[in-house]
Amino acid sequence: MTGNKAAASGKIWLSQYSPGVPAEIDLGTYQSVVDILESACKRYRNLLAYECMGISISYDELDRLTQDFASYLQNVLGLNAGDRVAIMLPNLLQYPVVMFGILRAGLIVVNVNPLYTPRELEHQLNDSGARAIVIIENFCVTLQQVLPKTKVETVITTEIGDLAPFPKRPLMNFVVKRVKKMVPDWNIPGTVPLRKALARGRSQPYHRATVKQEDTAFLQYTGGTTGVSKGAQLLHRNIVGNVLQARAWLSGYLNEGKELIITALPLYHIFALTANCLVFLSVGGKNVLIPNPRDMPGFIAELRKHRFTAVTGVNTLFNGLLNTPGFADLDFSSLRFTLGGGAAVQQAVAERWKKVTGKPLSEAYGLTETSPAVCINPMSSLEWNGTIGTPIPSTDVVLRDDDNHDVAAGEPGELCVKGPQVMAGYWNLPEETAKVMTADGYLRTGDIATMDERGYFKIVDRKKDMIIVSGFNVYPNEIEDVVAKHSGVLECACVGVPDDKSGEAVKVVVVKRDPDLTVAALREHCKIYLTGYKIPKIIEFRTELPKSPIGKILRKELRGKA
Repeated sequence: MTGNKAAASGKIWLSQYSPGVPAEIDLGTYQSVVDILESACKRYRNLLAYECMGISISYDELDRLTQDFASYLQNVLGLNAGDRVAIMLPNLLQYPVVMFGILRAGLIVVNVNPLYTPRELEHQLNDSGARAIVIIENFCVTLQQVLPKTKVETVITTEIGDLAPFPKRPLMNFVVKRVKKMVPDWNIPGTVPLRKALARGRSQPYHRATVKQEDTAFLQYTGGTTGVSKGAQLLHRNIVGNVLQARAWLSGYLNEGKELIITALPLYHIFALTANCLVFLSVGGKNVLIPNPRDMPGFIAELRKHRFTAVTGVNTLFNGLLNTPGFADLDFSSLRFTLGGGAAVQQAVAERWKKVTGKPLSEAYGLTETSPAVCINPMSSLEWNGTIGTPIPSTDVVLRDDDNHDVAAGEPGELCVKGPQVMAGYWNLPEETAKVMTADGYLRTGDIATMDERGYFKIVDRKKDMIIVSGFNVYPNEIEDVVAKHSGVLECACVGVPDDKSGEAVKVVVVKRDPDLTVAALREHCKIYLTGYKIPKIIEFRTELPKSPIGKILRKELRGKA
């Protein structure tokens, strides 16, 4: 079966094995992300939309606050349709208020990682041409260093407790600033407090902007692993399409007005932005926002307060929870599905998750450039199968070689995708866009995959991460999966390093669960599952692995000479 038939098989699979999930979506359901918000606020007005640190806002309050912020941007700042506004916030109630307010004003959201260095922040602000930024005071010291070198005209600041009621608000802000000393000293003249901006916007009439599907909604910057980060230009139609695709895939698993999803991944990341913030908003669900999921004991304490129905995350997040005391004692009776993405879900983690929670961990696949979902395992799957599932509705997937030819059945090829969720291109980078878009409209993802006879796709690895040992291809995901099976391993990552004899050698970096684990024991374990050239030549133990803000292991920081 060729790659071209893979997309068709995905649609056949939908009709044969997932009745109720349509092969196509109706993109005309919403005209914009703003329509999604307004429809939800009207339909679920009295329900709670978001909760963070014990403070909630209803759909009605979300409607009012986002109008207030949109009015401020329009009437006070005088921003025009298409202007860019940056958001530099962790998971707080302020994020959805500000994000939807920007979109309701007809403007473009530029999501910024709050942990950026000054260099990274300067690049993103200048590349996007942002005219304003909303930032939590904790990171103003970073902005202060680069602001004069950007075109940002207005800085809107917020404190962690700004949307809490009195007297909790000043108490929270005092503790964060004065007791925990989490806010470094900063000095940026002329900043506008978010609460003041909302009040000023409320005092003036809000004018609903005309927002169309072909307008840009987000500039979503990639991680920049191959150079400076690029802004994926995501249109309203891209985001609307992916929300509808994900919602269709979840047909039969969503109860309107009754869902409670745990949102631990940052909302500035496309996974949580679409899958959590928008999909669950569209069905009247409540997002419980976790500002600092790396505080595992605190995270579990928060989980204990809720009868959650859904959780999303990355493999390292699930692994961390499973290895934190108290997690296994939580009440999982309301949990119906867990979705893993961002990186491969390891078999050992998925199987342990099922054992502890009683519910499967379903793997999904996507990327920033596809808003993000491309393939998802069926919600009815009860066991880990090592695949990313099949294409979601209205999505075509093919596997191609470097010459853009479809690969033979069962052979690995670069996964290429076409659908309404695929970005318009990289912001102001037509040459970079041309490198990833084919003449027939497919996005080349850079991921190597195979497809089985059922139409399920399996990611073998990133094209650039593939290791070539004496002419043989070695895929790090496979090695990591094998190493992770050892009971003495907590986490691991595999990379290729230069080698005089074989060109490249396989290196594995391991964080121990069992302090007595040895290199020899781990290598013997690998010999059971791997052929000779795949067995790690170098095994290194560390106390931790370098990770991105969403918990994805950064292989590039582990490479070194053999």
